[in-house]
Amino acid sequence: MKKYIKTVLLLIFTVSFWNCEKDDICAEGTPTTPRVVIEFYDAANPTVLKTVTNLGILAPGFAEGFGFNGVSLVTAPLKTTSDTTTLQFIENGSDSDTGNDNVDEITFNYTREDIYVSRACGYKTNFTLDPTTGAVLTTDADNWIQSITIEQPSIENENETHIKIYF
Repeated sequence: MKKYIKTVLLLIFTVSFWNCEKDDICAEGTPTTPRVVIEFYDAANPTVLKTVTNLGILAPGFAEGFGFNGVSLVTAPLKTTSDTTTLQFIENGSDSDTGNDNVDEITFNYTREDIYVSRACGYKTNFTLDPTTGAVLTTDADNWIQSITIEQPSIENENETHIKIYF
């Protein structure tokens, strides 16, 4: 009888561990919603990368802006709940003097595709920029951005340049 009870308890113990699942933790290298990758080029010599100093990027609807200094490549998030995101690119925007800021506004128009990653990670969103109105510069009297080109309309990762800005 003792042998029978030990066997049943061992079987119950074994089955209880067999049904356990591993922790649901999203692994560090798991792909997430990509940001748009933007490179800056010299408008006078379009093949030459140009460094931007004191660049600020504000996105209405996001909690805070982003500051960059001495870079020729930046990444910025797009809204996952809307087909449009407007970003304000502020030259001299990451310094404390707001009197010398020059704000140019770019509106990104895109379609979204939500992709299921896993139970732990949830969904990620890929974007496809509209071929004709994917990145529209709002013109004003003193634009510091001269022109914009869409290099890669499909935003599925951050490994390639999506937008080139010439100034």
